[in-house]
Amino acid sequence: MDGVINVTHKKVGIMGGTFNPIHNGHLMLADRAMEQFSLDEILFIPCGVPYMKERQSVLPGQVRADMTRLAINNKPSYRLSTMEIERQGNTYTYETLERLKEEQPETEFYFILGADSLFNLDNWAKPERIFVNCHILAAVRDDKTTEQMEEQIRVLQDRYGASIFMLRTGYLNVSSSDIRRKVALGESIREDVPEKVAEYIKMHHLYQKQ
Repeated sequence: MDGVINVTHKKVGIMGGTFNPIHNGHLMLADRAMEQFSLDEILFIPCGVPYMKERQSVLPGQVRADMTRLAINNKPSYRLSTMEIERQGNTYTYETLERLKEEQPETEFYFILGADSLFNLDNWAKPERIFVNCHILAAVRDDKTTEQMEEQIRVLQDRYGASIFMLRTGYLNVSSSDIRRKVALGESIREDVPEKVAEYIKMHHLYQKQ
């Protein structure tokens, strides 16, 4: 079901991102968050116009949403929202969270992000309005020590009163940029993305050299 999911009195994880394309690392992160924090469901929200990325390299929102739908289709607790790709103009996380909280005031939201994003949150638009509407689940990665993560969490807690937890994950060496590179070179991506996503990319000739 597209659009905002009508849930109340639940713990809902939010996986936001460009998903250009969605890959197995995204799904592993969602799986770990679901397990470790007993979430009821996870909402995947492909971003619309990503103001912090090069727009010309990002596929249209509907294409990225189609791939996301295919990736989570066999997981009943994972849902897709197209609210950001339907929004006009730049995509801002704080606006998405405010809309979700307004429509679902009883729901606890858990925004899932990587360690690199945790260290960059100060540069996001209106971070204080992000923290007031959700908990943050920050994935621990090999390139950041637990001590570095804990220190950054303390900084954000002191500055914004943020609620942040560390999310323990395994390490899967896959990224959307690497997948795009592999496709352009004619290499296999079968181990990087769900089978249906790989088939979709091949069928629609995505990420191939022009």
